[in-house]
Parts: sequence; C-alpha cells; structure tokens
Amino acid sequence: MKLIDLSVAIENGLPVDRPGNGPKIRYERHGETFAALAKPFAGLRPEDLPDGEAWAVERIDLSTHNGTHMDAPWHYASTMNGGERAATIDEVPLDWCYRPGVKLDFRHLPDGHVVRADEVDAELARIGHALQPLDIVLVNTGAGARYGQPDYLDSGCGMGREATLYLTERGVRVVGTDAWSWDAPFSHTARRYRETGDASLIWEGHKAGREIGYFQMEKVSNLQLLPSSGFQVICFPVKVRAASAGWCRAVAILP
Repeated sequence: MKLIDLSVAIENGLPVDRPGNGPKIRYERHGETFAALAKPFAGLRPEDLPDGEAWAVERIDLSTHNGTHMDAPWHYASTMNGGERAATIDEVPLDWCYRPGVKLDFRHLPDGHVVRADEVDAELARIGHALQPLDIVLVNTGAGARYGQPDYLDSGCGMGREATLYLTERGVRVVGTDAWSWDAPFSHTARRYRETGDASLIWEGHKAGREIGYFQMEKVSNLQLLPSSGFQVICFPVKVRAASAGWCRAVAILP
C-alpha cells in the first residue's frame, strides 16, 4: 500500500490564515533549556550531559483552525439536525474518520465559484462513483497549489448550501477541501453580498450543517496525487474538549 500525506505543516509566517490569526511558534533549542532540565538534579552541570545539550521544546500560540484541521458542527452553529445541540470535535464518531475516500476535481472552476448540487452530481457521474453513506468526500479546488502564496485565501471554489446538502442527504458526514474554507473565499462572498444584500450567501455551505450536521477538513493537501476513488482516508482529529475544531493529520491509503 502507499500512504499520501494530506496535511500541511503548522509553521510561522505563512499567509494562509486571516491576518492576525496565524500560529506563533517559539522554538527552544537544546542549548537553551538546561536550567529547566537541571531543576530536579542538584549539582548538574551542562558539561555533564552529552554535548552539553538539554532538550528541544516548542511553545505555541495556536488556533484550533490553524493548519490542516477538522471543523465540528459547533463551529458553524450551536444547533444541528434541526435543533439538536451541535457536536463538538471531541464527539466525532471515530468510525467516521477511517472510511473510503472520493475526490471531486473542481480545479477547472474559477476562484470564488459556489458549487451547486448539479455540479457535484455531474462530477460523480464523470468519475463513475455512486456515493455511499460515510464516504469521505475530498474537494480539489486548486487552492492547494497556492498554499503559502499571498493569494491563497482568495483561491479556489467553495461548496454551497445545496451542494453540501447533496452530500449529507446521501449519508456523507466527513468532507475536506484544499482551500482555506469549505465555502467560497470571503473576498468573493463579500462582493456578492454587496451586490445583493443577501446575508444567506454568507457561509452557506457551513450553515447547511444546521440541517444535517457534518464535519469538514480544511487546508488539506496533495489532493492532486489521489485517484478519484479506490482509496481510504484516515483523519482522526486531536481531541480538544468541547472545541469547535481539532488539528488533523489526514492520510490517504492507496492499494
């Protein structure tokens, strides 16, 4: 079998989060941490240790939405499934996170396009796949190719309300995208909102989870390396108590 890493690294200084929302990692090197290591060991000197080195450790100021992560229904609303309390990330059923994967290739669609249900249906017909309950659907928008570049936040298409419901009505409960958001980039949605004054356009793919709750991965990578189907996805999120999201080391398994 072949493993393909679908995750990006969490790192400083990349323009892949909204301004001010990126991670801040402070690296403490082996030669900087002797005092912390020596506290329990009276009389210990740096020269007593191999190469005089203590340990390396990192301290991080991090949002649960930095890096490749999985959003829980709690992120987009306080309720799901028509009124139930929305699930938090520590409540995702683990068997939803190790399932057959399906890739929808929407790289031909322009940045900011809002994908419709008929476009999802047409893509499934093109690749010859009939959705099964709990398939993990990954959407290749092309934004992944812009990761780390200044225009990443504005790149890729987004999944609209009807496209999202098309998936969840067929039993899909975990999805993913190589873009910053499951929805169209905010810059494009803001333009449409200015033109129409229609607030229902804002975060419409996320908000579809108020009707049928689902979990979504964002900032997934390497989708261009995957076939359309015939692979498995493993995507267990970090278990953060009562949180709206958790970091995720997503991996595809190919035969």
